Amino acid sequence: MFAPIRGTTLYFDIEGAGLVPDGPVMREKPAAFIIHGGPGGDHSGFKPVMSPLAETAQLVYFDHRGQGRSGLADPAADPARFTLDENVEDMEALRLYLGLGPIVSIGTSYGGMVAMAHAARYPEAVSRLILIVTAAHGGFIPRALEILHERGTPEQQRVCESLWTGGFKSQQDLRHYYDVMGPLYALRHDPVAAKATQGRAIHSPEPLNRAFGPVGFLRSFDLRPELSRITAPTLILAGKHDWICPPEFSREIAALIPGSRLIEIETSSHSVRVDAPDVLLRELTAFIRAS
Repeated sequence: MFAPIRGTTLYFDIEGAGLVPDGPVMREKPAAFIIHGGPGGDHSGFKPVMSPLAETAQLVYFDHRGQGRSGLADPAADPARFTLDENVEDMEALRLYLGLGPIVSIGTSYGGMVAMAHAARYPEAVSRLILIVTAAHGGFIPRALEILHERGTPEQQRVCESLWTGGFKSQQDLRHYYDVMGPLYALRHDPVAAKATQGRAIHSPEPLNRAFGPVGFLRSFDLRPELSRITAPTLILAGKHDWICPPEFSREIAALIPGSRLIEIETSSHSVRVDAPDVLLRELTAFIRAS
């Protein structure tokens, strides 16, 4: 499905009913936005891992502008608008387009940055906020570089040069990057399963280059001054072994969002969906269901 908003067309998909029979009444489940990372990825990596969550909430998946199927539907997209601020405004416009009230906002990695900024700028639009393996400012990049030099193989350090220089040129470049970097992203990395997941994804190099390159917007963004504006109950999940959004950045977020709760997952790196899917679904389900 496609939503024509803000001069572009966003792809979105919905899993689970919004109204379900509950004895003599129809019960309305909350709508939950599943916000993908990258930038330059798409929503497909959340399927089918997140599907059990549809028992608790109606799931709304979408691809950021110029990415995934949004990119396919909008081949003339302006790359200058592949930014965090634009993604935040797109997300709010999609919520309004779908006629939704306050949403459960679930952002992973870069998606967590979008979710944080959206919850700070539109606090009335978010009923619950869930931030998974993310960071609130560009300091995560030099820290990731340090960890890469400590843990990474020579091949992993070589392939990351394209990330730091904004040098990805094709989907094939990005698939090779994730093939090589898989063991750093997930402690339980399975090359066969990972190749299938990446094969299903639509990778978009330009948004990633514009985010991480030498003058990329992720190098200078800083949401910390905004976080005190977040009013939604907030759950933060960090992976103890995360190389690119290390857990100290989640601790920092937790200290800045009033009343937030932080869980550090001992058995996970960045890909919590791979390393600890049972923990992920248990904590998300309990948090969304909490009154």
